[in-house]
Amino acid sequence: MEGENWRRALVTGGAGFLGSHLCERLLAAGTEVVCFDNLATGSRSNVDHLERYPGFGLVLGDATDALSLHRLPGRFDLVLHFACPASPADYLRLPLETLDVGSTGTRNALQRARADGARFVLASTSEVYGDPLEHPQHEDYWGNVNPIGPRSVYDESKRFAEALTTAHRAVHGTDTAIVRIFNTYGPRMRTGDGRAVPTFITQALRGEQLTVAGDGGQTRSLCYVDDTVDGVLALAASREAGPVNIGGTDEITMLRLARHIVALTGSSSPVGFVERPTDDPCRRRPDTRRAQQWLQWKPQVTWNEGLARTIDWFARTQVTTAV
Repeated sequence: MEGENWRRALVTGGAGFLGSHLCERLLAAGTEVVCFDNLATGSRSNVDHLERYPGFGLVLGDATDALSLHRLPGRFDLVLHFACPASPADYLRLPLETLDVGSTGTRNALQRARADGARFVLASTSEVYGDPLEHPQHEDYWGNVNPIGPRSVYDESKRFAEALTTAHRAVHGTDTAIVRIFNTYGPRMRTGDGRAVPTFITQALRGEQLTVAGDGGQTRSLCYVDDTVDGVLALAASREAGPVNIGGTDEITMLRLARHIVALTGSSSPVGFVERPTDDPCRRRPDTRRAQQWLQWKPQVTWNEGLARTIDWFARTQVTTAV
């Protein structure tokens, strides 16, 4: 792949859940990596094990500070812009910061990529489709987003980031790509993340009630982190601009997910119901034909296998199992 020629990569948000897996994969392939993160939602513990690589460096900084990015020494061949709070708990706690990193942070990362002649990949999201009226969601669908709802700080920051990335490509010829990521899960998610998989796993391992929003009939399409990383790097190594959906195609209700996690953990936890958040999407499943045709990509890890791996990691490193 063309990606084998990446000598140095910059990963903004590299100490986060998904960013740390990208750093790890790039390092394993022989690419030097600068992990750039302000640790607002990331953690040093996600990348501590990467210190053994001579080509790894963690730089504490904020993508919204142009000088911090532009003063990084050397030239990058690849810029992966993954800096942004990604869970509802985080972006509702940090609404202005979320908007800033989607706008100013994206502009700064694009300018660094342009200055270096680097390939730039924007981490966008299935949230650009909002509560979709089209199912499954194809990249040509414009979405159904509430621009002033509580989730808008994330949705609209990513929609703006996509527009900015597209304009940069058109005006400056910057080598850009946009990946729309659907419901990735796996090791290194936080127990207090607020998203369904880590929440249900933590509750089940602790013997607590699993809190399913609404009646649990809303669906998501889970994608294990290794598969998402494969898709992101396949897009980076291609000549495609996107946007490209990367996500699982096996749709599951939140109630079924909760019950399955209880079974996988061997927990006696009951399943209960809580109020459903405002603008919570009813259905979510990507149309991945573009990824299959352009990138020869499709998920390899079943959600059953991926959940088992994730539960094992949480049980070993994060949660004291109830006796």
